[in-house]
Amino acid sequence: MALIPPHDFDDRGPPRRERHSPRFLSYLLIILFAVAIAGLGVWAGSRLVHMLNPQPPATNPNEPPKPAVANGPLDAEETEANQVFESVKDSVVNVDTMLLQRGTLHISERQTGTGSGFVWDADGRIVTNYHVVQALYKHANMALRVVMADGSEHDARVVGTAADYDLAVVQILNVAKDKLKPVQLATSSDLKVGQKVFAIGNPFALSLTLTSGIISNLDRSIESPTGVPIPGAIQHTAQINPGNSGGPLLNRHGQLIGVNTSIATTSGGNVGIGFSIPSDTVNQVVTAIIRNERPLKPDLGVRLYDEKELRSAGYDSGVMIQDVLPGGPAEKAGLRGIRRGANGHARPGDIIIAINGQTVDNIRDYKQVLSKLKPGQQVKVKYQRDEEEHEATLSVRGV
Repeated sequence: MALIPPHDFDDRGPPRRERHSPRFLSYLLIILFAVAIAGLGVWAGSRLVHMLNPQPPATNPNEPPKPAVANGPLDAEETEANQVFESVKDSVVNVDTMLLQRGTLHISERQTGTGSGFVWDADGRIVTNYHVVQALYKHANMALRVVMADGSEHDARVVGTAADYDLAVVQILNVAKDKLKPVQLATSSDLKVGQKVFAIGNPFALSLTLTSGIISNLDRSIESPTGVPIPGAIQHTAQINPGNSGGPLLNRHGQLIGVNTSIATTSGGNVGIGFSIPSDTVNQVVTAIIRNERPLKPDLGVRLYDEKELRSAGYDSGVMIQDVLPGGPAEKAGLRGIRRGANGHARPGDIIIAINGQTVDNIRDYKQVLSKLKPGQQVKVKYQRDEEEHEATLSVRGV
């Protein structure tokens, strides 16, 4: 029987446990002692700092108010803006539409819309946008309320409207004459791009809000509530938002140069593109309303042929007269509409290609050019007939 040794060691002998030298242990003890001494020093230092600099209490019942200094005088630009506001604020009003709800024992009111307006004259007439009061014509049991700058509320009635111009005149009932401060009117025909403008209104029901900017451009065309273009609109950067509608656009002298009516936006908020109806148009339309006259729209006495059909027929530009209205300017000037020839076939009407030198490529161009004309004005109309160009002078009528 073979003998099996209890261990199989190599030539180096059995493994040995490693032992640290006394010098290593001494170094380790010294390091640990140093770290302990350092920690004790930091703690003792923090305690000493705390003892020498105790923390103040969180509250103090005897704390006095902090001294404040006056703002100092306004600069020239700030003074100008403040003067505009102070001179016009009492002329600006809120125009609210109210729904009357009849209960068993009383009548309650609920505000359904709000806009802005301004005092036009000493008889209590207020100018605003048509779309601000439009709800009165769409719903029964509606009332009109005007809130003055001093917060007083007054019932009001509609004097008249011009939906094609988005303008309306309302009148305050039972108001003291000394509360009525009509805004001063300036012309809009001499406005310049870059000119400073100010708007005061009621955005988001925040009464008497002042904003400022510049005129970005002139002679813009904006759409009225009826879809008819309003010519000559002022584009500006004074911030206007829902509730500013019907409020005044002012020059730096606090004079009316336009009525704020709409914004261009992709988000629903102001992006710096606002539009105002120019004061010259406002003056003309409001005066007609007060005179109980219907504001006249310029007209040449023609009905135009459908544009899609015209393009399909091969006419690439211009507008074709379908009908010449009896007794109208076009008939008097000899223009022709579509008519039947001796063989019974339809003969094309005259193609209007320009009015007063302004190119008319389509019906939209025609409406924009026409909207700028005035009843009684003489205009030159360039048209094509049988592939030949002609020109006629028409006297614009009002309808």
